[in-house]
Amino acid sequence: MLLTTTDTLSGKTIVEHLGMVKGNTVRARHCGRDILAALRTIVGGEIQEYTKLMAESREQALDRMVHEAELLGANAIIHIDFATSEIMRSASEILAYGTAVIVKDEE
Repeated sequence: MLLTTTDTLSGKTIVEHLGMVKGNTVRARHCGRDILAALRTIVGGEIQEYTKLMAESREQALDRMVHEAELLGANAIIHIDFATSEIMRSASEILAYGTAVIVKDEE
């Protein structure tokens, strides 16, 4: 599966648009991570526990989006973007979305 944030793929021609595909996940913070994060805010710097949590969430959202595109018969997803929102005080949603397409090599 080819993935891109642009609306074209170099060396490829889009032969069919299959529609929007998406994948999301909602993750809650972990109590233990919150304690470490609170301590880290005292001294400053990156809160690595949350960085790792968000990276895992993005990957899961991407995987789900790719799965949805595969079910449609796509071999590429163009114009990929991410959105995030707070669901409740300790939970956030990551949404990955794009356009599923079928591409072929340019002749």
